[in-house]
Amino acid sequence: MKFMRRCFLLLPLATALFFSAAIFSLAPSACAQGLSIPPDARAALDKLYGGDADGAVALAREFQKAHPDHPLGLLLEGEALWWKRYCGALEIKYGLIESWKHAKEPGDEVYLAMADHAIQLAQAQLAKSETAEMHFYAGMGGALKVRILGLRNENRAAAHAAVAARTEMMRALTLDPQMADATAALGLYNYYVDTLSPIVKLLRFFMGIPGGNKETGVAQMKIGMTRGVVLNVDVRFILARALRQYDQKYQEALDIAEPLVERYPHNPNFLLLLANLNAELGRNPKAADHLHAVTNTADPPQSCSYCAGCSGCGGGPNACLAHARELANSYLSTLH
Repeated sequence: MKFMRRCFLLLPLATALFFSAAIFSLAPSACAQGLSIPPDARAALDKLYGGDADGAVALAREFQKAHPDHPLGLLLEGEALWWKRYCGALEIKYGLIESWKHAKEPGDEVYLAMADHAIQLAQAQLAKSETAEMHFYAGMGGALKVRILGLRNENRAAAHAAVAARTEMMRALTLDPQMADATAALGLYNYYVDTLSPIVKLLRFFMGIPGGNKETGVAQMKIGMTRGVVLNVDVRFILARALRQYDQKYQEALDIAEPLVERYPHNPNFLLLLANLNAELGRNPKAADHLHAVTNTADPPQSCSYCAGCSGCGGGPNACLAHARELANSYLSTLH
């Protein structure tokens, strides 16, 4: 079973290179040390990680109206839509709850256009004044693209987007070496590129894609997890999943993931991960507790009225929670 997991979890380069996006400071500063988040952006993130992606999209669109020339609002909306897309792609295979569905979805083109627009806005600001923050924004716009292209198995396009995002992150760190969030983003790249199979690594070489180092990547992600301002939640979630899937380090992954549920106890994605990790460790009663928490989670208020019939909503209000409940019930039936 572990061999089968390893074979199927060595996902295409596109899926792995960057799997995170986040929201960053509104006012760039040439001498900034790290990133800061405006209160309304923090509110959107907390709503998203609290399990209400639709509410986060609504707040992101309010931000866009107030600041149409800034990439932040677009990145906020893209982050929220990504979490809905990820949740909808979750399936149970090889004993893991993971995003196994790899196909185009109706809302993908809207999402990709949004990412391109965010990159363009960041580049327009960089043309006026070069700052670490705007390089970071541009890099995270590229990261948004990589995640969808990866789910669609468009590997070459995703690889090129990932390399462009990596370049932006490296430039951000040149301008601001204290930017822990950019360090975390590079950690994702370093970890996943080094995790690829030898055949894919050979293809990476011929495509001119820079290499990585898993140990360095883990260290960089831990910096982002503990010192990052905006990527700390995403990176913690990604690192826990990576240690589960690629290294079978279930206890370490659990230690990393548990603070997510402590802080956001109603996020079904976090609860499903903890249930999966506890089951791998043979702690079925604890796994069942987390699964019951998913099935008992109340629907968030339908604060995102635009979702009716909208291609970017991924199934309408609370579709993620409904799907997570189905997965939780299915997974419960496998526990003995």
